[in-house]
Amino acid sequence: MKRILIPAGGAVLATGLLAAGLAGSASAANDVASDPMAKSAATAKAIAEFWADNNGAALRSAKESNVWDGKDVAKLQQKGGYSADSKPGTAPPIGAEKKTTAKVHNVNLPKTIGKVFFVNGKGEKKWCSATSIQSQYRNLVATAGHCVYDVAANQDVMNKWVFVPGYYQGKAPFGIYVGKQAFTHYDFSNFEDYDRDYAFVTVYNGVQLGNGTSKKVSKAEFDKYQGVKEAKDVEITREEFRKCKLDPTSIESCWVKKGSDAEPTGPDFPGAQVAKVEVDAAKYRDARVGKGNGFKFGEPVTEIVTDADAKAYIEKQKQNPAKYPATVKQDPRGNWTITHYFVQQWYKPGEATKFYKTEFYIVEGFVKDAGRLGDNVGGQGFAWNQPTGKYVRVFGYPAAPHPDGNKSYTGITPKWCYGKTSSKLAASAAKKIEEHVALKCAMTEGADGGPWLYKYSNAKRIGYVNGVTSTFADQNGNDRVDTITSPYFDGETAEVYRAAAKVWSGKAF
Repeated sequence: MKRILIPAGGAVLATGLLAAGLAGSASAANDVASDPMAKSAATAKAIAEFWADNNGAALRSAKESNVWDGKDVAKLQQKGGYSADSKPGTAPPIGAEKKTTAKVHNVNLPKTIGKVFFVNGKGEKKWCSATSIQSQYRNLVATAGHCVYDVAANQDVMNKWVFVPGYYQGKAPFGIYVGKQAFTHYDFSNFEDYDRDYAFVTVYNGVQLGNGTSKKVSKAEFDKYQGVKEAKDVEITREEFRKCKLDPTSIESCWVKKGSDAEPTGPDFPGAQVAKVEVDAAKYRDARVGKGNGFKFGEPVTEIVTDADAKAYIEKQKQNPAKYPATVKQDPRGNWTITHYFVQQWYKPGEATKFYKTEFYIVEGFVKDAGRLGDNVGGQGFAWNQPTGKYVRVFGYPAAPHPDGNKSYTGITPKWCYGKTSSKLAASAAKKIEEHVALKCAMTEGADGGPWLYKYSNAKRIGYVNGVTSTFADQNGNDRVDTITSPYFDGETAEVYRAAAKVWSGKAF
């Protein structure tokens, strides 16, 4: 993918606070690389639906980022001290939570943190950690560069990239925020320089899905509705069945599921009732319309399923195609559907016969604009060229096992580490790293991209992003991650941030 370079030198943010804070940053015209992600609101909405469909099935099926595996976890080398490339600076946080005078014993997790989800070049659903960060339009996310650019696939941006603050078990309490434009240092996106393993992504307004209200409707209303809808087969009593409309040409009709004592017959036999028999698409297509054995039973029924359900059905289909004749498809957004086709079979009911009817539901208010990211969860501040050897609090969603196979984390809930950053440079020849900051912390992959918050206020739940988790190391040589690292945030980092922090995104629909 051809890079679009944004001249960063001399640029000034529109907001006074940001402009003043960043005025001392180093100027380098080629420091900033930027790529589009979701290029239109319609695409952004489709991406949000991809992750939210089927009650967040895609979110739940994603795995932690595995850029680094057990073989990559090695000991870091120490080098000299840090030398800032310009004056230190900060940009203030937004959306501070109400200050409290009570003594706080537990760490209060900031609302700004969450997971970024994406599909990599191999088609795998993955996630990293990230945070909302302050910007002019309250629409910016900070994470690791390798959680945005797929360095294993010609440095393209990740596909279907979204940020979900407050993520928990497939839920998106504040909405799903689709990436619109990715910003990183030119040296990372073009040369895989992990000394620049950070990224800032502008996101569209959040999309809130799944909180709509189901409403039972007629078959005609169901067919007309263009939003989320669902048809359900429900069991009814024999008395309810006798009052039901008997028209096998419509799936609005009632039908029976034959018992072991049912006798096959024709539609003209006194007391005969129709049952559904599933067939393949070809047999359904060739069936006649009307009332009779082997005739079509209403319209095909399509259900949205998870990847796992689709693959399980395909496996069953291979073993017994006659029993599993439905059509399984995957659309361009990655959603799987199974379409069932039915024909009529008439029976004389027995005592074991069960009675069913199909009910129709639409989901109103299923998709809505959740508003701007920063308005909903706030945004951490930003700091660069700060002294090392200072206390930071790091947040993330670790999930990968340690190199020794011990799996301490689930990735379901966020974890944190606290301590002083290293006073000397951390280097790793294997990863081409020369200027990282290190912190003693046992979090594993999945936490990568999580923020290093300088001057974090536990009462206000805000601080200043002064790093993001990039790599994991084993300093004790016991096959356990005990140290994490971040690129040092200098004036060039500030240039990348400044370029991203002034870009508008807008709504996803």
